[in-house]
Amino acid sequence: MKSKVYFTAIKDSADISGINLRLKRLLDESGLFGFLRKGEKAAVKIHFGEEGNTGFVRPEHTRVVCDAISEKGASAFLSDTNTLYRGRRTNSADHLRLALEHGFCRETTGMDVVIPDDTKAGEELDVPVKGKLIKSAKLARVFVDAAALVAVTHFKGHILTGFGGALKNLGMGCATRRGKLAQHCDAAPVLYPENCAGCGECAVVCPVKAISVIKKKAVLDSAKCIGCASCIAACPNTALFIDMECGGKVQRKMVEYAAALLQGKQGKTAFLNFAVRINKECDCWGGDNPRVAPDVGIFASLDPVSVDKASLDLVAEACGKDIFKEVHPDQDGVKYLEYARDMGLGSLEYELLTI
Repeated sequence: MKSKVYFTAIKDSADISGINLRLKRLLDESGLFGFLRKGEKAAVKIHFGEEGNTGFVRPEHTRVVCDAISEKGASAFLSDTNTLYRGRRTNSADHLRLALEHGFCRETTGMDVVIPDDTKAGEELDVPVKGKLIKSAKLARVFVDAAALVAVTHFKGHILTGFGGALKNLGMGCATRRGKLAQHCDAAPVLYPENCAGCGECAVVCPVKAISVIKKKAVLDSAKCIGCASCIAACPNTALFIDMECGGKVQRKMVEYAAALLQGKQGKTAFLNFAVRINKECDCWGGDNPRVAPDVGIFASLDPVSVDKASLDLVAEACGKDIFKEVHPDQDGVKYLEYARDMGLGSLEYELLTI
């Protein structure tokens, strides 16, 4: 059976007021939040963007989503989990400050920002899941306990999954730091000594001291490496980079984490993909990264697989090719959508309803 995916075209991502008008109409005419009940609390999962990044969904657009939730008599909070790599989003205090700097606060969005601290007892839950690779997912309690869940996602490329959509926003984005490590642990970096300038930045950021600099070259102790990718972000010369062959395994783990999160939330979830300002890489990258596609539009659905597949299809149509496969040739994003379908998370068949 085909799932319904609602769509509104966007031609200029800089037209904030115009996008907001189209977004409100999309939410009103689709009835996307019809499952919300008065007094319920919904978690709005969003990415606040790493320092220097501007690709994330703007707070002005988030306000439209939050207002639509309020109109149903429900309340909401905006939330994201801390990162595994070193940066401004590694701990809750700095993460919250960065979110505020990027414009996410009650005054602009109408809802509070909550950054769970998974170093505190009770903030992390082990959720059983019948996965091939993951048997127990480590998830942030705020998302598991929420009565409803709305994923607001910037649709873009990703170095390990090909593209990042709703499923990645949930699977990786709602995991605690230990959960992120469990998904990334097969993604230990590969060292290319010929590119190494011996600057030592990788050794400085490594949280487990797996890197040292000997004779002006970085040396990686793979036995100590936890696959957090902090060194990859720090290296100015791409001397450390991800082993691309591990991408398929990371994709499957991510889907299994999404499955764990969505257990018990049938009929209480909604997904919005913003396929605008479409970048080559994730918004976790500090600073902006190259645009690879024109603005396409906003997609809305109750099915995370369908909303990702429709987004992928229309971006490819706008580019005249599978742009994510071109910029990330080692990854096949369709594979993890197929895996999500096989796990019962949704359908690859959809009916596109343009608003």
